[in-house]
Amino acid sequence: MQPKRIALLAWRAADAKQAVDPIILDLSRLTSVAHYFLITHGNSDRHVRAIAENIQDELEKRKVPLWHLEGIREGRWALLDYGSIIVHVFYRDLREFYGLERLWGDAPRVTTLIKQA
Repeated sequence: MQPKRIALLAWRAADAKQAVDPIILDLSRLTSVAHYFLITHGNSDRHVRAIAENIQDELEKRKVPLWHLEGIREGRWALLDYGSIIVHVFYRDLREFYGLERLWGDAPRVTTLIKQA
């Protein structure tokens, strides 16, 4: 499955659980780590877990292989690595503290994917 399609599916799954301010960053011209980051947050540890678990469930239904998973049980910062897409679901305060949007400030935000949702 194309990285764009995976990013869009992950965004939709996050949105279905009322993820706060989900953004997709296009990293394809900046690094070989991944094509896209999806960054969002929840307002409680339970909310973070619900968002991350829904993304995992929805992508699993479509047979998108999950390479690595961290942090869901703690609910502070869940990381789901799908190879070409890396999903970061933060607890509200940690998103601001780590500032991935700032660190990857040269990466364009992908609005065309979200408009397709």
